[in-house]
Amino acid sequence: MGRHRILLLGGTTEARQLAERLAGHPAYEATLSLAGRTAEPRALPLAVRSGGFGGAEGLAAYLRAEQIDLLIDATHPFANRISANAAWAAKETGVQIFALRRPGWERVEGDVWESVDSVDAAVDALGTAPRRVFLAIGRQEAFAFSRAPQHAYVVRSVDPVVPPLDVPQAEYILATGPFDEAGERRLLEDRRIDVIVAKNSGGSATYGKIAAARILGKVVVMIERQVAPDVPSVADAEAALERITHVLPPA
Repeated sequence: MGRHRILLLGGTTEARQLAERLAGHPAYEATLSLAGRTAEPRALPLAVRSGGFGGAEGLAAYLRAEQIDLLIDATHPFANRISANAAWAAKETGVQIFALRRPGWERVEGDVWESVDSVDAAVDALGTAPRRVFLAIGRQEAFAFSRAPQHAYVVRSVDPVVPPLDVPQAEYILATGPFDEAGERRLLEDRRIDVIVAKNSGGSATYGKIAAARILGKVVVMIERQVAPDVPSVADAEAALERITHVLPPA
């Protein structure tokens, strides 16, 4: 009997951690799929497929063609379309699925959050009076803030924001996490930031800015997650490996 075939939709720290556990496993043959949006992704220990599938139907066709036994959605908590496509494709093909989905951050005493449900709502939440804004939502949706040119922006992303924001004042920082609290505090103080815009992605790698904002009494416009597809989920790589061995017992 051959090894069980697994397709891991990745792009997160948790996906990397699970990939490391699956690499060379005698019972499982896993492929890690990346969207290809990061210019220079880190080396990974599994076979890697880069690029999209052509929507939900394309993913379903891949699952059939590659005879995938298990689909794991370990994409970013805000990769809503990919997660929806994964849920549909699994149902369409009868392939088993679960999500590796880290919990979101919870508001604690001292946090000054304004929770919104979209990037556009975050733009509106900044208001009309000029403010100094730390934009920490990645590069893909940063363009939305061009319609609020009265603010001065500090934009941090892994890859360059292309095209840059159509605003008079914008500084761009290229950096890859994790980011610690002390460093984030220095950034907020040095740039005289008034408000942080962040996505509630959860995890520890980018929580430093949230903790620093709390200490400094800064407002965080927090973009909350949409409702995730209704598939079984686990919170970390260890729990994911346990579920794999339950769903696909080694021969």
